[in-house]
Amino acid sequence: MHPITPKHYSLPCPLLLSPSGHTPPLKVTHTFPSLFTSLMKNPVAQSFTEFYDKWVWKLEEILHQLLEVSKQRTQVVKTEQELQVLISKVTSHLKEYYTVKWASAHEDVLVFFSPTWLSPLENAYLWMTGWKPSMVLKLLETLKKQAASGGDFVMTEEQARKIEELRKRTRMEEEKVEREMERQQVAMADRKMVELVKLTTRARNGGGGGGDAVAEVALKGVLAGLERVMKASDCVRLKTLKGVLDVLSPMQCVDFLAANTAMQLRLRQWGKKKRDMPAGSTLNANHHNN
Repeated sequence: MHPITPKHYSLPCPLLLSPSGHTPPLKVTHTFPSLFTSLMKNPVAQSFTEFYDKWVWKLEEILHQLLEVSKQRTQVVKTEQELQVLISKVTSHLKEYYTVKWASAHEDVLVFFSPTWLSPLENAYLWMTGWKPSMVLKLLETLKKQAASGGDFVMTEEQARKIEELRKRTRMEEEKVEREMERQQVAMADRKMVELVKLTTRARNGGGGGGDAVAEVALKGVLAGLERVMKASDCVRLKTLKGVLDVLSPMQCVDFLAANTAMQLRLRQWGKKKRDMPAGSTLNANHHNN
C-alpha cells in the first residue's frame, strides 16, 4: 500500500466524491472588499509561496535520487524494500504539499484558483487548482510506447487492464468535478445573486444600508463552494496517483515518479524562463539548465 490515498491525510474528501465523508465547517476570514485586494499582497499567498519554493527545491533533490536509481538499475541493484523507501519519500512529500494546501485554503481558497507562485505557463495547464488526473495516465501510455522501442517500462497485460479500468474511473470522477464547478459558475447568475447585486448597488448609491453585510454572507457560500471543488479535484488526483502506484512494480513506480516529477519541474523551468524573457522572444524548449 502506498500512503497517498486521501484517507491517510486526515483530509476528508467532500460529499461530491465520498457520500459517507464529512467536510468540517469552514472558517472564512474574507471581507467583501478583499476581493479587490491584490493577491500579491495576500498573506496566505505570500506564506504559501515561501512554502512552495522550499517544497520544489526538495522535490528537485528527490528527482535526482529517482533518476539515479532508475539509470543504475543494472549496475546497482536495489532491493524491493529500498525501492519502497524511495517511493514513500515521494508520497510523503506530496502528502506535505496537500496538507499545507488544504490548511491554507481554509484561510483563502481564492489564491489557489489564481496562484501567484506559479508562472503563467504553469497556470495555463491547471485543472481545478492542480494537474489533471488523466494526465498521469497519458504519461503511462507514453512510457509504455517507449518500452516498445527498447525502453525499460514494460507492462503486463494484467497491468494494462487495471490501468484501463483506472482510466475509466478517473474520467468519470473528473466529469463529476467539472459538473460541480459548472454548477458553481452558473449559480452566480441565479435569481438570488442578481437580487443581491441590485441590493448592493442601491446601498452604495445611498439607497439604504445592509448591502455589504448581505454580500458577505453570500460570498461565504461562494467560497465554500469553491473549496469543495478544490478538495474534490485533489481527491481525484490522489486516488488516481495511488491507483497507478498500486498497479506498478516498485521499479516501475520509480520510473513513473521520475518521469512525472521531471515533467512538472521542466514545465516550471520553462514557465519561469518564458516569464522573465523580453516580450516577443521565443522560448527554446530544448535548452535547459542542469
